[in-house]
Amino acid sequence: MPYVLTVDQKASRRSPDRVGETLRELNDAVPALLGFERTAGDEFQGVLADPDEVVDVVLRLVRAGGWSIGIGAGPVQTPLPPTTRAGAGPAFLSARRAVDAAKQRSARLAVRGAEPGDAGDAQAVLSALAVVVDRRSDQAWEAIGLVSDGRTQAQAATELGISRQAVGQRLAAGLWDLERDLRPTAARLLTRAAG
Repeated sequence: MPYVLTVDQKASRRSPDRVGETLRELNDAVPALLGFERTAGDEFQGVLADPDEVVDVVLRLVRAGGWSIGIGAGPVQTPLPPTTRAGAGPAFLSARRAVDAAKQRSARLAVRGAEPGDAGDAQAVLSALAVVVDRRSDQAWEAIGLVSDGRTQAQAATELGISRQAVGQRLAAGLWDLERDLRPTAARLLTRAAG
């Protein structure tokens, strides 16, 4: 079941347009059913097939800051058109409602889907993940980046020029274990939200 992401840049009238750069980054890094593209002004959309990828994109955007993120989970009209802008169906409508709701929420993200209860649960877990990611220090990000790329804590310590215990402290302060636990939960709830 597809997932439509509708993303709107916050305060775009007072800050430079970041949509073009973000589109390039996402389209280079994320496999999509329909690639991310600008839909209007400071807004863009993309259609993904994998709920794990949805979680990745959401957390990438949260870390970058400055975005309202709406996720629509459910069916889309098929066959898929050649561009995201030409897409239609319930997931597109849900994503529109979600991004409007996201603008009113402190975590700046919302989920709407075919199964409203599960969409609400997915929204709650993704919001918790957003808070974790948003509050992480640069030092925690350094350690998490190295360990996520496959290095041991000892290797990360050597690379960062700190002790292994300091790496462990950075991982703990960044709530890396909590993120690893919540990511699959968020993906499962998105699957349920799609119906």
